[in-house]
Amino acid sequence: MLPLLGLALCLLAGLVLIPLGLPGLWVMALGVIGYGWLTGFQTVTATIIGIVLALALVGEFVEWWLGYRLAQRYGGSRRAGWGALLGGLVGALAGVPVPIIGSMIGAFAGAAAGAALFEFTRSRDTAGAVRAGWGAIVGRVAVTTAKVGIGIAITVIAGYAALRS
Repeated sequence: MLPLLGLALCLLAGLVLIPLGLPGLWVMALGVIGYGWLTGFQTVTATIIGIVLALALVGEFVEWWLGYRLAQRYGGSRRAGWGALLGGLVGALAGVPVPIIGSMIGAFAGAAAGAALFEFTRSRDTAGAVRAGWGAIVGRVAVTTAKVGIGIAITVIAGYAALRS
């Protein structure tokens, strides 16, 4: 019963961490691995762990790709895409000291500021830089939505595996 409770807490914590810009998918993956280890890998097999780890990696790829591409789709250059990626990471780290929502706000603001700044230093076009920044915000929303969806998939897979006998 205790391993199941630990798994449930890891899955719930992971889902809460994702919108905050923190590594929730990896907390979930570690919870699945820990549950498997504690139960002798009876129901959570290497296949289940492999699927969960693959989903977590897909989530990281989606985060990188969507943030980069949506900044470009809104008129930003490749440089704006890199600015969104770097700004989002720096913003999330900078926001950590603010309890609960600091990293999320930091990630959104950092992505927008990074895309706008990198685009402005390339084109010197304020309107284009603002559009690229807006694209970065749209990208962060899309990334968060996609990663929560992946987190829900991990929760369903892990819950099914843990509860089957």
